[in-house]
Amino acid sequence: MQAIVVHQWGGPEQLTVETVTDPTPMPGHTIVELKTSAINWHDILVRRSGRGFPLPRILGIDGAGIRHDTGEEVVIYPGLNWGTNAAAPSAQFSILGDHVDGTYAELVRVPTENLYQKPAYLSWEEAAALPVGALTAYRAIVTRAGLQPGETALVLGAGSGVSTFSVMIASALGATVWVTSSNTEKIQRVRELGAAGGVLYTNPDWPQHIIEETGGVDVVVDGVGANLEQSLACLKPGGRVVVFGATAGTTGSIDIPSLYFGQHTILGSTLGTGEEFAEMLTLFESHHLRPVIDSIRPLSDARAAHERIESRSHFGKLVLSAT
Repeated sequence: MQAIVVHQWGGPEQLTVETVTDPTPMPGHTIVELKTSAINWHDILVRRSGRGFPLPRILGIDGAGIRHDTGEEVVIYPGLNWGTNAAAPSAQFSILGDHVDGTYAELVRVPTENLYQKPAYLSWEEAAALPVGALTAYRAIVTRAGLQPGETALVLGAGSGVSTFSVMIASALGATVWVTSSNTEKIQRVRELGAAGGVLYTNPDWPQHIIEETGGVDVVVDGVGANLEQSLACLKPGGRVVVFGATAGTTGSIDIPSLYFGQHTILGSTLGTGEEFAEMLTLFESHHLRPVIDSIRPLSDARAAHERIESRSHFGKLVLSAT
């Protein structure tokens, strides 16, 4: 099969197109002929540093395709070994493309229990764009933050895959959604997904603008990380921040008295369980939601897709077509 293989961690140039041996069947696993896969920021982080994962490696977490054994059209739940505790993953938890080869390929071997029926109304490109981004947003907003109809949510960094999914999910739940972004064009585009408005985070006073516009929000959906103090400043009393990423840095500071006097809650979240994956698919189908696709490229153009994400000029998911 054709695959994108990394032999050395580093820049996008480390992604090379190669012919490799097809994965072989094994008990409890199924071979999927991939139609499409999608790029995630996690792929970028692994490609840069390796994070201790073995080489060579085929990256890729998101994928949709056809089961070799039954011919069914499926979308892949990307989590491995979550365990029995829905509140948090087990110590053995990992994801496709880390310790095992992922979806930047024509074929992939995954646990059979990770295969879910592809929503019929979605294209192959849309189906592959769902798993990581939509599941991350779903667990953060629904399971962890418990966003309720009539509440107000603030989604940071409009334009990424998870943030666009977050706007769609929060809007579908009946919340009023605001966003932050680096430019007004992205704010306008998320209005089309259901957002009420947004502010530019390039303005250092952006939390005050959010307070003026909303009176304070109930939930902040934060994939930025390092600006945790600003996220807390946007909350109304009793509000909560759910953090799922750290794109702007892995450390941050907060004013402790503001935290406890405000009765605020800080929640961590990552990916989700197989059950939540099924719930997310049901939510998307019931509201007929469609992922935002930035661009579609052939599998051989994975390097260009990585470069576009690193430039932060994209809006929505970048998809690779294996056919």
